[in-house]
Amino acid sequence: MIMKILISAYACEPGQGSEPGVGWNFIREMSKYHHLWVLTSNCHRPGIEAELARQPQLNLNFIYLDPFGLIIDWSQKGKSTQKWVYIHYYLWQMKAYFIGRLLHHQIKFDIVHHVTYVKYTSPSFLCLLPIPFIWGPVGGGEFTPKNFWQSLNFRSKIYEFIRNTACFIGECDPFVRLTAKRSILAWATTEDTAKRLQYLGAKNVQIYSQLGISQEELASFADTSPSHRSIIKFISVGRLLHWKGFHLGLLAFAKANISNSEYWVVGEGSARKHLEKITQELGIDQQVKFWGSLSRNETLSKIRDSHVLVHPSLHDSGGLVCLEAMSVGLPVICLNLGGPALQVTEETGFKIQANTPAQTVNDIAQAMISLVAEPKLRLKMGAAGKKRVRDVFSWEFKGLFVAQCYKEVYSQR
Repeated sequence: MIMKILISAYACEPGQGSEPGVGWNFIREMSKYHHLWVLTSNCHRPGIEAELARQPQLNLNFIYLDPFGLIIDWSQKGKSTQKWVYIHYYLWQMKAYFIGRLLHHQIKFDIVHHVTYVKYTSPSFLCLLPIPFIWGPVGGGEFTPKNFWQSLNFRSKIYEFIRNTACFIGECDPFVRLTAKRSILAWATTEDTAKRLQYLGAKNVQIYSQLGISQEELASFADTSPSHRSIIKFISVGRLLHWKGFHLGLLAFAKANISNSEYWVVGEGSARKHLEKITQELGIDQQVKFWGSLSRNETLSKIRDSHVLVHPSLHDSGGLVCLEAMSVGLPVICLNLGGPALQVTEETGFKIQANTPAQTVNDIAQAMISLVAEPKLRLKMGAAGKKRVRDVFSWEFKGLFVAQCYKEVYSQR
């Protein structure tokens, strides 16, 4: 049965990572099974229309909207932009409801599904439509473990306090609670977020990652020949913010004291100066390379030229870089927290318990030493990672799964 689905995808753009990539890959896969009407922001219009001109997609209808005609590109850098985008998003959700209601009178949708943003403390007013509402996957219910606050500087502690307060305020929003209660199915990216959704009143909560890798990307990764890699290279990728935990990786790298090795850091952010200072104090500045902000293709090239991904994030709903690294055969060292903990298994890498900073640094160092000392283990974990991504996290597989969920939701209405 082909259904008519209304999709809320504030962030949605081809060829992008993060949330825009999640939005685009999701709707592209679902259009193979159902007719979709997609609500998104005008900032993504050029990218979407260019891709549709290059490769037309059947069953896809885009409705571009922004509150008061104000267009904000959430991907732009700068704290002021990031601050305003959340207000813009909230207002966008309001307008999306009124547009969605008009469309529903004309088209008679079978299901409405909110896909992006994947933020559990923001409501989707489309839940008010008189049809089954699916929420998510949504995340954001992960928090820095209390024992790690002691390792943060004053500025980082202020950030965490504000973030925790914002989540508390969001949970008090009656429209957020209404969104949870009216969802016929709520997907959470992690166990932590699942608990928050249940607390908010969602009755049917399931854990399901919002991330995936397409078969096209997997094929391109496989066709890439690795460069000469005589020096063991550890790599961390992401915004240079305290909660990404890159300082833990650097401390562990210094503790492991592995000769003929390097630690690459790809990304930019407010913590860069602090991280550079750490490398100098530890005496590893000659082995650590900060590559700054790179394009996605350039970033993937750096990952391919590395041996091990180190992703010690303290609270992360997703962690797409873990899947990207696994896709090219890299073992992953991550903390047993959030999204990465659901992606990485004992067969594909090391999941480090986050009890205390000292214990975590020591265990990451031991994992580094093991992967350097046992090349066969690296290869074995790399092969297992490729298989896991292909079997569990391919967008094609995820599209088939969600399409089946739509049928089940429709039959229960």
